[in-house]
Amino acid sequence: MAQRRKTHRTTSIVARFAIGSLVSCALAVFIGLGFASAGSGVSSDADTFGIDAVSASSAATDFSGATSDTLSTDSSSLAMETNRDISAGIESIEAEEEAARKAAEEAARQEEEARIAAAQQARAEQQATMNADAASAAAAQLSEVDWEVGKDAFVAEWSARIDAYLAGTNLAGYGSVFAEAAWDNGIDPRFSPAISNTESGNGQVCFRPYNAWGWGNSSWSSWEESIRAHVAGLASGYGYSITYAGAQKYCPPNYDHWFYNTLGQMMLI
Repeated sequence: MAQRRKTHRTTSIVARFAIGSLVSCALAVFIGLGFASAGSGVSSDADTFGIDAVSASSAATDFSGATSDTLSTDSSSLAMETNRDISAGIESIEAEEEAARKAAEEAARQEEEARIAAAQQARAEQQATMNADAASAAAAQLSEVDWEVGKDAFVAEWSARIDAYLAGTNLAGYGSVFAEAAWDNGIDPRFSPAISNTESGNGQVCFRPYNAWGWGNSSWSSWEESIRAHVAGLASGYGYSITYAGAQKYCPPNYDHWFYNTLGQMMLI
């Protein structure tokens, strides 16, 4: 009897141990499945995150491309706008330059007309004061100077004529200076060159530096300077051209000889 109880107790213990082992195994399996499921969830999240990252990268790439296109369009628009601005500026400058050119041409035209009018007036006034005497008659034989041709033609014609007259003298080659000075002052272009012959043999014998006209006590530093000064002085003090009264003023001691000699030289030019 005691032996059966012992055996039954042993059997119960083994059974409980076996049941405990089964329960442990079941728990282990259940826990393993749970971890697997958890691991599967992490993997899914990781996969999802990776896809999202790729999508985000692609979106970033697309956005970068869109931004590049936008910048390119903006740059092109800016360049076109800049070109328009530059073109407008150039057109404005060209218009201003054209207006300035026309204004300068008009001013030159008006100045030329004023020079012609002043010379013609001076000539008319001189002729009105001339007497009916031999000297006036001789002076009247001088050919008329044509002022209507304008400055360029006037200077070209009289430069050549005066250069031919002065060839081989100290004043050779200064025809254009005489002609330009005559135009600027509105006097007969032959007046000053002829006086230079009467007074110094066209600059051969000057009692003052570059003074070929016996002009007071004046001296200059160049022929160009002295020519312009002498022509201006004739215009302001002696009128348009040679006269007998002017000879009396210019060379009181010997005005008659001075007048006819100078007039003869003017006729040679």
